[in-house]
Amino acid sequence: MGKVVVTGATGFIGSHIIIQLLNQGHEVVGTIRNLERGDALRSILSEYTNHLDKLSFARIDLMSDEGWDEAFTGADYVMHVASPVPVETPKDENDIIEPARQGALRAMKAAARAGVKRVVLTSSVAAIMYGHAQEKVIFTENDWTNPADKKDNSAYTKSKTLAERAAWDFVKQDQTGLELVTINPGMVLGPVLESDYGASATVVKKLFEGAFPGTPKIGWPITDVRDVAEMHVLAMTTPAAAGERFIAANGFLWMNDIAHVLKKEMPEKSKKVPTKNLPTWLMRILANFDKEVKSVAFELARYRDTPSDKAQKILGWKPRSNEEAIVSCAQSLIRHGVVSP
Repeated sequence: MGKVVVTGATGFIGSHIIIQLLNQGHEVVGTIRNLERGDALRSILSEYTNHLDKLSFARIDLMSDEGWDEAFTGADYVMHVASPVPVETPKDENDIIEPARQGALRAMKAAARAGVKRVVLTSSVAAIMYGHAQEKVIFTENDWTNPADKKDNSAYTKSKTLAERAAWDFVKQDQTGLELVTINPGMVLGPVLESDYGASATVVKKLFEGAFPGTPKIGWPITDVRDVAEMHVLAMTTPAAAGERFIAANGFLWMNDIAHVLKKEMPEKSKKVPTKNLPTWLMRILANFDKEVKSVAFELARYRDTPSDKAQKILGWKPRSNEEAIVSCAQSLIRHGVVSP
């Protein structure tokens, strides 16, 4: 068993990765911006692992050089998960882009200095499927988002693309033998571990609350956070994974599909969930008056699927169903008091 650094330890994906690593016997250093959150995270994780004696914390910031070398000392592997995931559109896109890009570079440089064997970097399908012709609907690991296409990008898609590009550019020039693998998840659902649920579960939360009069025709490739965490661990130790990108997704769903899953599987608790589609033409008009609608208008009526055949073949990855990812997310939101059925 090795020593693994996981950046973004308090995040949705990072905390699930830590659980799996500890349960497999690894020593884990979780990085956080505020060490005072360490005790709270230990309390949360104690429900899912009995190996907290192998967990320690280190403080780093994506925009500062301080603490990286100390955190990475003696590490065999690094899971670089930390990256901004905005709930609302930022006024300045660089507020997201720069921490993502600079954080990825700091992680790569510190890993190289520390003699780390392999970095597994959490990217996204956002770095794969944007800025392409509308006729293109199937995307693979060979595809890259074109951030120069202003009509088919957001600050988030640009941030993930530029951060992943920076990591690959670094490893091409590195002379230490450092290996890089990137994981490109779709929309990550599955069980949240606390009431601070982050951005990923927002769609399920808003559907449960009846925040929409209907569902806009927007959709995403879906994946369960437990499967994303498992893919990170598989990518860390599978020899053939070195130098590869892996899509972590289990099929595209429209928001209306998600709503119908909730209605079918949780009928007594999803009475507020809307099942009528909002007309796309109406959403495009609203985009002229509402900045949040405008921020997702480029997604309207765009079907983009990202098969995970490569991960299943090389890593032996077997994802849960999208239905399980949706329902487990909803159940955990209820459990932690985020939504009231």
